[in-house]
Amino acid sequence: MEILKHTHSGLRWIFLLIIIFAIVNAFRKWKSGEKYSTKDKLIGILAISLTHTQALLGFILYFGKGFYKGFSDMGDRVARFYAVEHLIGMLLAIVLITIGHSKVKKAIKDKAKFRKTFVWFSIALLIILISIPWPFIITGAGLY
Repeated sequence: MEILKHTHSGLRWIFLLIIIFAIVNAFRKWKSGEKYSTKDKLIGILAISLTHTQALLGFILYFGKGFYKGFSDMGDRVARFYAVEHLIGMLLAIVLITIGHSKVKKAIKDKAKFRKTFVWFSIALLIILISIPWPFIITGAGLY
């Protein structure tokens, strides 16, 4: 479980870089009116793949380490964070990224594809940043 925890934690940095890159790329190309290319499609596929990989690792950790037991001790701030706040925030972000990716695939105009990527991924990123167990929020949490 410790290896999975470090993998999940370390992969967050790659995930954040890809999501931020996707958002910046989408905003820049949306405003400049560029064409939606294969590279843009691959960025979206990479983002959705990392999102679902992180979700899978998170679920294994959630049930394997017994974080769900935090529901019985809502007075413990750390247990509540992992049992409820982190779980709900990340699930919401996963849903938003998945919906956004789906809407991008269905969009016809290039400008709409970039706008949808920018909006859906940006909202998800905000929720993710709030839901990450940062060391300055959760005692014992690390940057890796």
